[in-house]
Amino acid sequence: MTMSLTRSVLRPFALALALPVLAGPAAQAQSQAQAQIQAQTQVEAQGQIDPTTALAETAPELRALLADMGFYQILEVMSAEGIAGGPEMEADMFPGRGGAAWAAVVAGIYSADRMARDFEAALPLDRLTPEHIDTLRAFYATDIGARVAAGELAARQSFLQPGVEEAAGELAASRAAEDHPRIALLTEFIAVNDLVELNVSGALNSNFAFYRGLSDGGAFAQPIPEDLMLTEVWGQEAEIRADLTEWLYAYQTLAYDDLEDAQLRAYIDLTATEAGQALNAALFAGFAALFDSISYDLGVAAAHFISGEET
Repeated sequence: MTMSLTRSVLRPFALALALPVLAGPAAQAQSQAQAQIQAQTQVEAQGQIDPTTALAETAPELRALLADMGFYQILEVMSAEGIAGGPEMEADMFPGRGGAAWAAVVAGIYSADRMARDFEAALPLDRLTPEHIDTLRAFYATDIGARVAAGELAARQSFLQPGVEEAAGELAASRAAEDHPRIALLTEFIAVNDLVELNVSGALNSNFAFYRGLSDGGAFAQPIPEDLMLTEVWGQEAEIRADLTEWLYAYQTLAYDDLEDAQLRAYIDLTATEAGQALNAALFAGFAALFDSISYDLGVAAAHFISGEET
């Protein structure tokens, strides 16, 4: 059985900090989506994260930084993304046999509170010093920082809506074909933060965790050796890399379109600092553990439906 979690794992790992005010076709797509986004946000209210998470007790300043960034709202969007992918997984792996039971399982696995709890538990607190946190909080207290945080959330919400990602991708492709100077800045941003390599690594590890879950859950007649799982997962690397790179440029094109080049340059420079790099490393460490856990749980759960042992 060949099953890639590329599409469902990709978006959560591709956490790009962004400001989306659009022009051209991407702007039109986002404008049409705004009413839907508002309604979607109201529907998702049941998945809002409890503000009194464990990190508020153990590392309140770090928790405050994440709140400044709009991070917990981003997790809520990631929760919605994961839940929305449940029907597609059912259709691919056990068509017509999931229904409400599968939807409930997926909703539990992608619970926003669970995601916040697991992420915080895996977050390496020693990566960020008090000085790092002070530097980063000072940035998010500025007008540009506030716009970045608000814009990141809006961009992520926009991508939940049909047509927005495609429109942004088309705009990115047309700019690349024209050698638009913004593409060079986005390329630098991606390189400075190692976004392609970190995301590809995370997606491959998550897909491997999914296969382990399938095997441990009894999806196969016999347990699958790990070397075969690794071969299968590594065979997806080129597709994952291409898909992820395309997504990053689409997202960042949409997200940064209203920033002046000097503002984007200032933001790139911030992410290149010791504080910015420490934050990037900490976020990816937390996400790696979170999505390995989610992917394994999805694999085990899917195996039960494949084998007809769901409860």
